[in-house]
Amino acid sequence: MTQVVLITGSSTGFGRLTAETLARRGYRVFATMRETAGRNAPARAELERIASGNNLSLEVLEMDVTSDASVDACITQALSRAGNIDIVINNAAMGASGLAEAFTADEFRTVFETNFLGVVRVNRAVLPAMRRQRKGLLLHVSSAGGRVVVPYNAPYCASKFALESLADTYRYELAPFGIDSVLVEPGAFRTTIFQRTFPPADTARSAEYEHADLSSRLNHAIEKVLSDTAATDPAEVVSAMVRLIELPAGQRPLRTIIGAAVQGITPYNELAEKYREGLARAFGLEELLTPSKGGAKAEA
Repeated sequence: MTQVVLITGSSTGFGRLTAETLARRGYRVFATMRETAGRNAPARAELERIASGNNLSLEVLEMDVTSDASVDACITQALSRAGNIDIVINNAAMGASGLAEAFTADEFRTVFETNFLGVVRVNRAVLPAMRRQRKGLLLHVSSAGGRVVVPYNAPYCASKFALESLADTYRYELAPFGIDSVLVEPGAFRTTIFQRTFPPADTARSAEYEHADLSSRLNHAIEKVLSDTAATDPAEVVSAMVRLIELPAGQRPLRTIIGAAVQGITPYNELAEKYREGLARAFGLEELLTPSKGGAKAEA
């Protein structure tokens, strides 16, 4: 039976490449993005051209993850067309770069609306259907910056740390329904998120820092890393996501780090996994550690 995938943030980057890759592998794909009749109209047209020219089961749907109404309408539409959704890839994201003190609360909120609350909205909209079918996969695109802090990226890192916590909690709570929750944690890869990164509005506050130029040094270092096109090819992240999707339920690791940060973060992730397993056992909740095959049976 063909599996149905819904992907957020499919206009560019990981989302765009994943949508095409999975469709070519025989999945039914709903590639979602906002402003499909506006600024993302060319992206929509290109995906539809590829789908039509290659006879792919790939449809573009309108979704703004910062809007409850938009998310609910999109999920309802996808379920109406396909009957079910087996896999959700929460990929939509934006960045913010600059001194933490110079970002206003509203600017932090803007990042969280997409990177964190957007995931809450999408998962809340799709989970009732997944729980009824007693199987499914939530794949969350996090970041190495969701495990270790990158200076001058407080709103982005904070939102990804929050996402890590949320996905880990889903991992526990959805296991009895046979639903898996996993994270991919890319390092620096060449995607358009760097074009969707904004600076803090409070330039006066930034000017009070004697070493404010250090943020530009960080940006230069990132640009140098990205200049290695082989090491920062987004296709590596997409391949990792495909491998996770095609692993049997119960065999998928919670966290998959990808890119140059692997060596430093892998021991951290391994220790965290031991801790979460110990925590579940300490509270007598071992059954929350692995998704139930076919989901736990409903009570009579």
